[in-house]
Amino acid sequence: MYILKDKIAVITGGAQGIGAAISKRFSAEGAKTIILDIDCNAFDKNFNNQKEFDFHTVDLTSESNLFDIKEKIKKKYKEINILVNNAAILDATKLEDLNVTHFNFILNNNLNSLLNSTMTFLELFKENSYYNKILNISSIMGMRGSKDSIPYSTAKAAIINFTQCLAVELGEKRICVNSISPGFINTRMALLTDGSGHEYETDFFKDTYLKHQRIPLLRTGLAEDISGPACFLCSNDSDYITGQNLSVDGGISSIF
Repeated sequence: MYILKDKIAVITGGAQGIGAAISKRFSAEGAKTIILDIDCNAFDKNFNNQKEFDFHTVDLTSESNLFDIKEKIKKKYKEINILVNNAAILDATKLEDLNVTHFNFILNNNLNSLLNSTMTFLELFKENSYYNKILNISSIMGMRGSKDSIPYSTAKAAIINFTQCLAVELGEKRICVNSISPGFINTRMALLTDGSGHEYETDFFKDTYLKHQRIPLLRTGLAEDISGPACFLCSNDSDYITGQNLSVDGGISSIF
C-alpha cells in the first residue's frame, strides 16, 4: 500500500540528513519527489543519481531563484500536493559573540526562507477533493531554552507559531499545515561546530541524556525516525489534523 501514491511533493533541504530520509520515504510510498537543496554534492552522494528524484539546486533565501524553480516545476508537473519545509542551518553562537547581523542571518536562512518557499509554491497546490499538505520542520529547541542557541531556537520557535497561523489561514483552501519538532537526531548537525567530534559521543551527552535517562527511549534518533511521522502528516490519514506540532524526540520533552 503506497499511502502517497500519485502525490507530487516538494522537499526543501532534501539532499541530506532528515530531508534525505523524508525524500526517500516519500518516494518509496509512491510520491513523485522534487528535492530542493543548495548542496548538489550532497545529492550526488546520498542519491547516486537515482532517476526517480527530481533535484534542483536553489538558494531558498533568493526570491528570484525560487521563482525560477517554481516555474520549472509548474511547467513539468503543473501542480503539487505536498510541501515540506525542512532546510535549515545549524548555529551555536555564544551570547557574548551574538550581534544583530548574525541573528538576522540565521533568521533569514531558518525562518524567512521558509516563508519564501511557502509563498512561492502556494499557487501550485492542486485544487481537488482531498487535502493538500504543508509540513514544517521545527525542533525541540524551539520549545525549550538552551545555551548558545538564541538565533537558532528563536527561528525554530517561530516556525511552530507560523505553522499554527498558516493552518488558520489555509484551512478554507483545504490545505493542512503541521510541524514536527525533532529531538536529538543523528545527522551532520550533530557534529560539533569546533570540529572536535560528534555531540552524541561526548561524555557529557552520554552521562546526562543516556545514563540518567533524560531521553526515556535511551537512544538518539535517526533521520528515518522523522520520515515516518512526516509521511503520516502528509498523507490522507491526517486529513483532519492541522495546526499541530508533533515532538519526535524519544520522550525528552516529557520530562524535566
